[in-house]
Amino acid sequence: MTAALTRADAAPVASWKRRRRAPGWLAVLPLLVFTAVAFGLPAVAMLNGAFTVKDPASGTTSYTTENLTTSLQGAYLTALLGSVKLSAVSAALGALLGLPLAQAVVTSRFPALREAVLTASGVLANFGGVPLAFAFVATLGNAGVLTRHLGLADTGWDLYSFWGLVLVYLYFLIPLMVLTITPALDGLRTQWREAAQNNGATAVQYWRHVALPVLLPSLLGGLVLLFGSAFAAYATAAAMVGSSVPLVTLQIADAISGNVLVGQENVALALSLDMVLVAGLVMAVYLPLQRRSARWLA
Repeated sequence: MTAALTRADAAPVASWKRRRRAPGWLAVLPLLVFTAVAFGLPAVAMLNGAFTVKDPASGTTSYTTENLTTSLQGAYLTALLGSVKLSAVSAALGALLGLPLAQAVVTSRFPALREAVLTASGVLANFGGVPLAFAFVATLGNAGVLTRHLGLADTGWDLYSFWGLVLVYLYFLIPLMVLTITPALDGLRTQWREAAQNNGATAVQYWRHVALPVLLPSLLGGLVLLFGSAFAAYATAAAMVGSSVPLVTLQIADAISGNVLVGQENVALALSLDMVLVAGLVMAVYLPLQRRSARWLA
C-alpha cells in the first residue's frame, strides 16, 4: 500500500519536471533554427560549389576535385600562404606586445586606468575595415602627416607592403590580446608570488617557472585567436594594399567578381573551403588550450 502511494506521488512530480524541461528546449529552438539557416545553408552551398564544375559548352555540371586542386596551385596557393604568413607574424607580435600591456593594466593601482584601457581595447579590437585603412593612409601613407613630418619616405618606409599591413593589423590585434589575456592574469594567485619570494626566487624566476607555465595555455589560445582574426580580415587589406600583397581573402573577392578570370566563382568557393579548414585547425588547437587553462585559473 505504501509503495503504491509512493509511486502515485512520484508520477505527478515526474510529469511536472518534464513540463519544466519542455519550455527550455522550446526557448533554444529558435536559436538552433537560426544557426542552421545562417550557417548551415551557406556551408552546404559552399561545399556543393567547391566540388562542382560546369561545362561551358553543354552547361552540364559534375562533381570533381578540380576546384580544390586549382585553389592549391599558382597564385591561389601563394595568396593562401601569404595570408598564413601575415596572420602568424601579426598574431605573434600582437601577443608579445599585448601581454606586458595587459600585465601593466592588471597590476595598476588606479582602477579608473584599468577600466579606461579595457574599454578602449574593446572598442579598438572591433575597429577595422575601410575607416582603419583611411586613418593609416592619412597618417603613414606616402603623403601622410607623420610620413612628411618625420621624413619616413627618405628611409624607404612603405605602408602599402607586408610590414605596413602588419602594423595596421596590430592596431586591433594588440587590444584583442589585452582583452583575451587579462582574465588569465587576474587568475594568478598572489600566494604563488609570495611563496616564490619566500623561497628566494627572483621576479624573473617567478615568471619563468610559475607564471608563464600557468599562463601558457591562455597565451597560446590568445595567439590562435589573433591568428584567426587576422586570417579572416578582408576590408582593411582590400582598401589599403589592393593586390600588391597576395592574400587569400583578396583572391576570393577577385574570383567572385571576375576581375582576373571569368567563371571562377566555384574556385572562390574552394578557396573559402581552404580557409574554413585552416580555421578548423586553429579552433581544434584553441578549444583544448582554453579548457586546460580554465583548470588552473578557475
